[in-house]
Amino acid sequence: MTDQIQRFLFDNTNVRGEVVSLEQAHAEVLERHDYPPAVTRQLGELLAAVALLTETVKLDGTMSIEVRGKGALSLLMAESNPGGELRAIAQLDENAAIPDDDAGFAELLGEGQITITLDPREGRRYQGIVTLEQDSLAGCLEDYFSRSEQLPTRLWLAADQQRCAGLLLQRLPDESLDQDEDAWERMVHLAATLTADELLSLEQHDLLHRLFHEEQVRVFDPKALYFGCSCSRERIAGALLSLGDEELRDILAEQGGIATQCHFCHTRYQFTVAEVEAMLDDPEGPPPTVH
Repeated sequence: MTDQIQRFLFDNTNVRGEVVSLEQAHAEVLERHDYPPAVTRQLGELLAAVALLTETVKLDGTMSIEVRGKGALSLLMAESNPGGELRAIAQLDENAAIPDDDAGFAELLGEGQITITLDPREGRRYQGIVTLEQDSLAGCLEDYFSRSEQLPTRLWLAADQQRCAGLLLQRLPDESLDQDEDAWERMVHLAATLTADELLSLEQHDLLHRLFHEEQVRVFDPKALYFGCSCSRERIAGALLSLGDEELRDILAEQGGIATQCHFCHTRYQFTVAEVEAMLDDPEGPPPTVH
């Protein structure tokens, strides 16, 4: 199974969809961290979800989905961009017990919220927020689209220790496309017959045939997806500067330099005292290069 996303639509209707399958990217996210199985499952679902949602918007930039809760799982975060790069991370509450393998979304996170951020290369940043009121990630994201975007949207997500996958159906507001008034309800009913095992194991062409072989489905060329981290020395330098002069100089006095690493990919970055002082003297200048 290749890592890819496939767009499709139903002719003579205003219903469109996407199906995503991830194996290598999913493995590269997990090999950098040691998560319990229940967390692995939720992080995989989020990875599939951010890939699906990125394809629903025309964005020259980054989409991120951040899920914060008050349970044993305090944070889930995933990012995607139009180039097909994906990355994701989870954080557990240090004081919480290791969750059971079969713990679900609501049990792991408890009360909290989802923040969806669109960060274009040019223009204004956009954020949408929805509270965690459903017992699954898919249900919470459906709530977001219903409340914030007012687009009927259904999601089916699945993940195990080897792969993750997802299916999205969306009803567009353009009624002029719709020559089949029962199409939305019928497509959702058909998609709801899909099992998690089928979503994870079937090739995308076989999956679409399994669900919609009696419908007129137009399938577009698949798009490749892969793990990719957007960290850089420049971005890390910017994050350090955001701590403020006083805190940075306290760290320098205590440690004689700054060593940090990206939480997503574990790439290490080091800054000497002279390099940090140069950054503080000229915050708008380029970050010091590594020698």
